[in-house]
Amino acid sequence: MTTIVTDKGFGPDDWTGPVTDLGSDADQNALQTALDAQMIRIDFPSFADGRGFTLARRLRLMGYQGHLRAQGHVLADQYAMARRSGFDDVQIDADLAARQPEEQWTARADWQAHHYQARLRG
Repeated sequence: MTTIVTDKGFGPDDWTGPVTDLGSDADQNALQTALDAQMIRIDFPSFADGRGFTLARRLRLMGYQGHLRAQGHVLADQYAMARRSGFDDVQIDADLAARQPEEQWTARADWQAHHYQARLRG
């Protein structure tokens, strides 16, 4: 079972459209080819592998307007970065959802206000 994390908390995966999956090692050609997809899901093979954040940002800068989902080993502490880099939501497995409950994710749901620049501005 997978859990979808949004700014509102945990929910089921109710996406019914086609999905284009990209690995964290996707190249420029793969990104260009995926621009017409309804949903792009980018894999995070490890919480320490941040390439997915870069891919999301690049896709948004390339004009991608569809649904963008992070999948895999994304931690609650990384949720704000995922949202700032362009992801709409995060897909995690049941084990991670049990280890990091919904409250840990929703504590970071105000992702636009909790970053170093906002703290510097006071």
